[in-house]
Order: sequence, then C-alpha cells, then structure tokens
Amino acid sequence: MAVLPIRSLPDSVLKRKARKVQTVDGSIKKLIRDMLETMHAEPGRVGLAAPQVGIPLRVIVIGIPEEEDIVLINPEIVRRRGERIVDEGCLSIPGYFGQIKRAESVTAKGRDQNGREVRIKAEGLLAQALEHEIDHLNGTLYIDHPEVRETLHKVQPEETGL
Repeated sequence: MAVLPIRSLPDSVLKRKARKVQTVDGSIKKLIRDMLETMHAEPGRVGLAAPQVGIPLRVIVIGIPEEEDIVLINPEIVRRRGERIVDEGCLSIPGYFGQIKRAESVTAKGRDQNGREVRIKAEGLLAQALEHEIDHLNGTLYIDHPEVRETLHKVQPEETGL
C-alpha cells in the first residue's frame, strides 16, 4: 500500500470524465487499498475519487468517522431528495471552502471491491460525500457549481475538506 499524491487544480485529470472500470482485478483492488490509505493519511478527510490521485477511473472511497469505509466502483446517484446548503472543501482545491446546494438524502448504486452490486441510501455527510466524489468522476469540482463562487473563502490549514 502507498499514500498517493493528491492532484490539484489546474491538473487536467480533474476536469475529465473518468472511464468505467470493466473488471475488478488485482490492479483495481490495489488502487482501492492505496486510495483508502491516502484518504486516511490526513485526519478529517472523508472521501477520495480516483481522478484525485491521477487515475481517470470511476472509483471512489469514503470514510465517515465511526463508520465502515465505503468503496464504490462505477457509482452513480439514482435518487436525490430534498435540498440543503452545506460548507464544502476539497483535497484538490486546498485552502478554500464554499457553500453548495446538496441533497438531504441520496441513493447511489455501484459495485463493491469484490465486484458485487451495492445500493446505498444516505443522508447528511454521507450523502454529501457521495455527491461530491461522484461529481469528481464526471469532471466536476464543487467550485463549478454556480452558487459556490459567491461564498468561496480561504480557510486555515487545520480545517478539512472532502
């Protein structure tokens, strides 16, 4: 396992749509292990998408405190409910936070690290993390959402991001 370097703007891999994973093989499982280690290397980080480590594949990992880590391959949001305004940051845009509209709850589907189909119903921080990381797979950063530009602000180094 290895801690991978995080890509940040203006790296073009962050703005491209990631490719679907065709087969969950040893290389994908190694990528997942490395992504989990990278995500946990810094306290307070709750999610990571493969493009953020320079790999343009549809793989995300999420680690919500006091819950089991989530791995999703080829994830997609299949349902959104409600709307709320949340503060959001990103490892790939260090030093900034902004307010963004996110769903109150989402349902996502994809495959786990063993290739089995999974469906996740989420609220709160987990719903926000799913939307944020899946946005990455589509080449969208949180600052690309129009409402964020008005609220974007610089933060102290100890503040965290998704």
